[in-house]
Amino acid sequence: MSENRIRMPIEPRSFAGMAVAAWLTVVVCAPAPLLGQTMRVDLDTVRAGKFDFGKMWTFEYPPSDYFTATYGFDADERWFERARLSVLRIPGCSASFVSPNGLVATNHHCVRGAVTRVSRPGESLLDNGYSAAALDEERRIPNYHADQLIHIEDVSGEVFAALDRAAGDAERQRAERETVGAIRTRLKGEYGAAGDSVWVQVVKLYHGGRYSAYVFRRFTDVRLVVAAELQAAFFGGDADNFTYPRYDLDFAFLRIYGADGQPHEPTHHFRWSEEGVEEGDVVFVIGNPGSTNRLRALSQLEYQRAVEVPVRIQFYVSRLAALDAFRQAEPRTAEAMNVRNLMFSLSNSLKARTGQLAALRDPLIMKKKWDAERQLRQAIREDAELNRHYGGLFRRLERIQEAKEELGPSYGAFYAFGSPAFSSATLRRAVAAASYLTALATDAPADTVAARRARLLEIGDFPEPLELGYLTARLADLARYLGPDHAITRLALQGESPAEAAARLIEASPLSNAARTARAVDDGSLSDDDPVVRLATVLMPEYLEYVRTFGELSRDEERLESELGRVRFEVYGRSIPPDGTFSPRITDGKVRGYEYNGTAAPPYTTFFGLYDRYNSHGPGTEWDLPNRWRRPPEGLDLSTPLNFVSTADTYGGNSGSPAVTPELELVGLNFDRNIEGLSRDFIYLPERGRNVMVDVRAIRAALDAVYDADRIVAELASGVLYETEAAADAAR
Repeated sequence: MSENRIRMPIEPRSFAGMAVAAWLTVVVCAPAPLLGQTMRVDLDTVRAGKFDFGKMWTFEYPPSDYFTATYGFDADERWFERARLSVLRIPGCSASFVSPNGLVATNHHCVRGAVTRVSRPGESLLDNGYSAAALDEERRIPNYHADQLIHIEDVSGEVFAALDRAAGDAERQRAERETVGAIRTRLKGEYGAAGDSVWVQVVKLYHGGRYSAYVFRRFTDVRLVVAAELQAAFFGGDADNFTYPRYDLDFAFLRIYGADGQPHEPTHHFRWSEEGVEEGDVVFVIGNPGSTNRLRALSQLEYQRAVEVPVRIQFYVSRLAALDAFRQAEPRTAEAMNVRNLMFSLSNSLKARTGQLAALRDPLIMKKKWDAERQLRQAIREDAELNRHYGGLFRRLERIQEAKEELGPSYGAFYAFGSPAFSSATLRRAVAAASYLTALATDAPADTVAARRARLLEIGDFPEPLELGYLTARLADLARYLGPDHAITRLALQGESPAEAAARLIEASPLSNAARTARAVDDGSLSDDDPVVRLATVLMPEYLEYVRTFGELSRDEERLESELGRVRFEVYGRSIPPDGTFSPRITDGKVRGYEYNGTAAPPYTTFFGLYDRYNSHGPGTEWDLPNRWRRPPEGLDLSTPLNFVSTADTYGGNSGSPAVTPELELVGLNFDRNIEGLSRDFIYLPERGRNVMVDVRAIRAALDAVYDADRIVAELASGVLYETEAAADAAR
């Protein structure tokens, strides 16, 4: 039995002998980390667990009885309402109200971009941190928002009625679009007293097995109040990402303002805990977990293991290499400094995907997934009505995965093709230029020619070293996945290495530079003979055919996933929560350490550990500290808990999520998972995974002893809004 295959009575598809095998073997440059040492077990005895599908409970299906019975408090409707209205969704992350004056707590890494945007000339708030000494120094973040969920409505009946009347994919898409639009219009009319501040989202739960309409109040006046320094918030850098023990002050404070320009007064907020938590305490983490794959069919997970995840890993590796080479070549330029956030994001994705690949190669995990699917198949077979509607569902999904896998080489060659952040500007211009030249040659209408010309000229430049790196990476993609003998590869490389070919194309074509492109367009010298245009002309038909075919398969798969979600809900109801959808969820867990690498990870770390790491690694490393932290600040108790872990079921998007007690006191802010928790894309295993949180006791200590944010400390303690530090000091 290989690590990629488990033989069972209903056998997952074998990939042996498939056409993708040859190119798959060279796809992954970085080895996947182990998700803990899987014990030797008899796979014949492995069965799906009660909570394998997780605990990402929705507020429309609240687990009131489970919470009450398990944790011994009255988790009634009012408790869930207070929890829901205290939480916010911000771009890419979660946050929460922590005072009656609109003060909001979240992670620093959730607002890195916002911190950069509010920095003024000569400032680097990302590196130096920020604390607004007065209310009028809180800086408004441009083009930013925060959403509060004020109403939920199950609209499955309306949507299903429209879908079930439709014939064919096109009509189903139209019916869904029109029905969802009508629902949004209706609910915005009902809850839209605040005008544009109301936003309605219809969310597919169970991959289309149910539909919920969420009505959010959207706040657009959001201001930065406090942000730690990047080096303190991201202490340990990428090396410590997805690991534990950790020592990160990953926190920031925002404030919500109303239309009148005054601090917003929310109806509910979380009280800031004085005591914090101890090992064994229950915590509830509330936020917006991103998309997971727990409810997908086994055949879909096997496709991800064979094609999708390895391709993405290779993409992240190659683009990170290009970005890093650029930073190394020009470390002091503004452009090099600005790619830091981009590299953080890519590094995070790379580590997450390598962990996912390890999970998909874990025989124990895949056997548990197989057993869960076996039980659902059996339930369908034993119910005549379900069997009539869904009996062939899994085989149809398998056939789609087989067809997608045949497209694997194209998937790899063209992954993220045309991405403005990670794709060569030269090649993107070549595609636009080919379209523009075709319009000229065929005497297309003047407005068509003008539109294509504008698209070509609007493509901006990357710095030259980065452009060379991106073009090299794409040419390497073509060679790696399509093979050296493919017509596209031969034309692109002409016997050279990807780096040599990229340098030649950039030198030979005016499309390598926006200014040269504009001159070539203006003087009419741009032609089909340009070497990059010739490459685009040969490449685009194959790319467009791949996009068309893959799109058809994806639409078929989406429809079948909806059927899978509907039958799963019919069989199990609300006992299984839906996959993550970046919509509000609540999850439960306990503060608990765990065994790893032959030792024990403690339930929480302290500032002592922070300074041990700093002194062990030293300045200039990822464990460096900002200047004002290098010597322990006076008044900082180094035994204060800094980070802690729990078994709560979190995922990407839960960053910034509040961790609260049954009394709804805030005890931590979720910011990461351990490496063993990366399997949560597919399964929830509390014995392995932990979510990692920054302790509110550490945040308060830092505010008081390091950042001199007395007015914020006083507001957290008393709920009183102080306009200046002097006013807060006077009130003490």
